[in-house]
This record gives sequence, C-alpha cells and structure tokens, in this order.
Amino acid sequence: MDAGGSGYDCLAPDGSEIRLLLARKGGSLVHCSLGAGQVSGPVRHQTVEELWYFIEGQGEVWRRPPGAATGEVTLVRPGTALDLPVATHFQFRNTSTRPLRFIIVTMPPWPGDEEAVPVDGVW
Repeated sequence: MDAGGSGYDCLAPDGSEIRLLLARKGGSLVHCSLGAGQVSGPVRHQTVEELWYFIEGQGEVWRRPPGAATGEVTLVRPGTALDLPVATHFQFRNTSTRPLRFIIVTMPPWPGDEEAVPVDGVW
C-alpha cells in the first residue's frame, strides 16, 4: 500500500486503482478496484497478456480481439474469470453501487505505463 494511505499503489493508465500483491520474473499479481459508477479508459496492451478474476461488485468488460471489426461485452460479478490476450482492446465499467474489485495476473510482469495504448472504446 502507498504511504499516503489511499489504499492503492498506483493508478493504472485506464484510471483504475492498482495494489501490487506479488511480482516474479514470469508474471505479476495485482488487486484492481474501480469505484461505483466509474468507467475505465479504453486501452490495449502491447506486450502483456492478463487473466482477471472478479471478487466484488458487478460490471461489464468490453473486449475486441486483434483484427476483429467489433468487440463483445461480458457481464462480470464475483466468480467471473476472463482473459485479455496481447493487443486486445478493452474497457470496463462498474454498474453497481459498490466497488468493482478483481485480481489480475499479468504475464510477463507489468513493464510500465507506456505498455497501455489508448484506443477507441464503447463507453
């Protein structure tokens, strides 16, 4: 946790709050949170892939695979798991009055904010 007591280590390039849990050579594990009614910025990752597992709240995740003309929206709630292959365009939003919280495995570990490239989103 950050020394300021805000409950997170950094803001992700998409605007979500990130708390680092573990990092090793092959990957990293973080806790992600998006406040009630908030929408992330739409991005794509250049070199990493991710696995997400939702633990609190409800929301929607939009994903558009590389080369696809359109994307699809997945409803998420505790117990939902999904993947983000490299170069997938994505955006997520919290549709509940509670924080949307999930665990993210990033492979390889997150290299820095330049990894996320802004794209056109749906919200």
